[in-house]
Parts: sequence; structure tokens; C-alpha cells
Amino acid sequence: MRQEVLVTTTTDSPVGPLRLYAVPAGLCGLYFADHHPAPPARLGEAVEASVASVPFGAVLEQLAEYFAGTRVSFDLALCPAGTDFQLQVWAELRSIPAGETMSYGELARRIRRPAAVRAVGTANSRNPLSIIVPCHRVVGASGSLSGYAGGLDRKRWLLDHEAERG
Repeated sequence: MRQEVLVTTTTDSPVGPLRLYAVPAGLCGLYFADHHPAPPARLGEAVEASVASVPFGAVLEQLAEYFAGTRVSFDLALCPAGTDFQLQVWAELRSIPAGETMSYGELARRIRRPAAVRAVGTANSRNPLSIIVPCHRVVGASGSLSGYAGGLDRKRWLLDHEAERG
């Protein structure tokens, strides 16, 4: 069985450097420079590529539009690695409209796992596609900002940026 080549590049953004990872099928990772938790070890095997290379062209174009305020969602080939449960949570994150937030409890209810609030929070924290899969739109039950892999300052910035468009 042939192993897919994993490529990576770094691009600047208003929220700091972003590290992108892709395989021929699509984008599999977007991480902040100080992402917590750190990206999976398998991503360390990625080959450095030009930001202009396929498949990064569409990703960079859509990120630029997002940061310019002209794009609210992404239309990209994505191939995140995760458990079935994580993939279900990450898919539901994409249904949260820009400029809106949702609690972890509501997210758990939407995937028909109302008792899995903590598991939803853990899956959210393991989202490998920050910004593109908008885990920053998930907040505490009271509406308070809670953990974010890129830090609460970035989470606030992203939420404020999206609110400015609405």
C-alpha cells in the first residue's frame, strides 16, 4: 500500500503564523504556532512545500478572504484524521454560522449525544482544522469563553472579527 505524501507550509495571518498540512486529497491540518495541544507527531513527517503549491492555493485564497471579511465559510477538500465521534463533532461545528456561538451542551444535543458534553469538549479541543472548522464558535453554557487551542485572545479576535460582518 502506497503512503500518501504529507506536505506542509506556514503562512502569516492576523492571528499569527498558521501551519498548514495537506495530502493530495485535501487539507488535514491548520495549527497556530503555539497550538495547544501540539499537532500530532505524524505531522512532523511532512515535507515542506511552497505556499503556492497545490493544494495550498485554494486554502490561502479562502483564508485571505475570511480575514478580509468577504468569506464566512470555507469550501475546501478536508481530510482530518480522527475517530468517528470526533469526525461527527467536527462536521457539526461547520454548521455553526459565522457570528454565532453554541454551547458544548447544545453541540452534544445536536449530535444526539446529550450526555457527552465532556467528550464533545475533548473532541472540539482536538480539532485539527482551526478556523476552517470553527471550534472557536463553541462557548461555555453561560456564554463565557472557554478553552481554545490557539488561546483565548485568538478566540475572542475570531469571534469579534466574525461579529463585525453581521
